[in-house]
Amino acid sequence: MALRFMKDIDKILKTFEARGFKALYFDSPEKAVAFLSSEIKGTEVGMGGSVTIKELSLFEKLSESNKVHWHFLDGTRDEIPAANASPVYITSANAVSKTGEIVNIDGFGNRIQATSCGAGKRVYFVVGTNKITDSLNDAIFRAKNIAAPLNAKRLNRKTPCAAKADKCYDCNSPERICRITSIMTRPPLSMEVTLVVIDGKFGY
Repeated sequence: MALRFMKDIDKILKTFEARGFKALYFDSPEKAVAFLSSEIKGTEVGMGGSVTIKELSLFEKLSESNKVHWHFLDGTRDEIPAANASPVYITSANAVSKTGEIVNIDGFGNRIQATSCGAGKRVYFVVGTNKITDSLNDAIFRAKNIAAPLNAKRLNRKTPCAAKADKCYDCNSPERICRITSIMTRPPLSMEVTLVVIDGKFGY
């Protein structure tokens, strides 16, 4: 089982690399955090709202040698402009497909904006293996029916999906958080995008 899993991971990494991404796998969160800490020093870092980032304590670790902007800390959106303008941006993804796509759903669009535009920018998507799906359709399904309802519940949104955190009801609630869907198939021009895959369950 372990050998087959590693072959799958290796194939996924090669698929993303063939599309122009940098793609790395770590068998522990400690190794992933150590890598990011060594890669990112002496700069400004923006972070998108992410349970994965919180679970890995990346804000605290990267703040040791960087100026980090993260609105997730106080729940306000004051840090979003500075975060999006930073030369380095770190977030997670709602789903990653084995076929080479990164899928995210946003309410405000800040993560999608920050990961879609910025000449010379470095972007890191940090994901657990729980977010890997077989296909693009499966990735979209996961983003809509697993990640979004759990995030809506976490944010105490008054939406049908938040009540049970079970699936998307395609509602018209004013508090709906799934408003913009991004499917990244290649890194945006003049942007370096790295996919960091960590063995284990992180985030939603």
